[in-house]
Amino acid sequence: MNFKINSNRILFHGPAGGEKKQTVALLGKELGREVHQVELSKVISKYIGETEKNLKRLFAEAEEKGWILFFDEADALFGKRTEIKDAHDKYANQEVSCLLQLMDTHKGMVILATKKKSNIDTAFVRRFNSVLKF
Repeated sequence: MNFKINSNRILFHGPAGGEKKQTVALLGKELGREVHQVELSKVISKYIGETEKNLKRLFAEAEEKGWILFFDEADALFGKRTEIKDAHDKYANQEVSCLLQLMDTHKGMVILATKKKSNIDTAFVRRFNSVLKF
């Protein structure tokens, strides 16, 4: 297979079943780039400000190593922002804002996978060049 891809922001959505992961693996193989599946448990922290630090480190390392960043079950991190009712909501929204900024400046490829596109914040959806339904 020989193909060229002009998109560096891709959103996959559709029911569970493994096709999204297989597609990401195939894409990495065809492009000759390592796919780094992000372990959300290593990124998301209960401590204020730590999630943002972890995200910045992750995106910097991805750029340095040329990784394709793959966020499976992306709803957990890229979910819709909420109306601020307490301090937790405020910091959750700050994490989303940090992630939006990182997405805007990152030169590498980022792929998100979710079961339901409607669970992803619309600000993220707008940043994706390609949205593919499985």
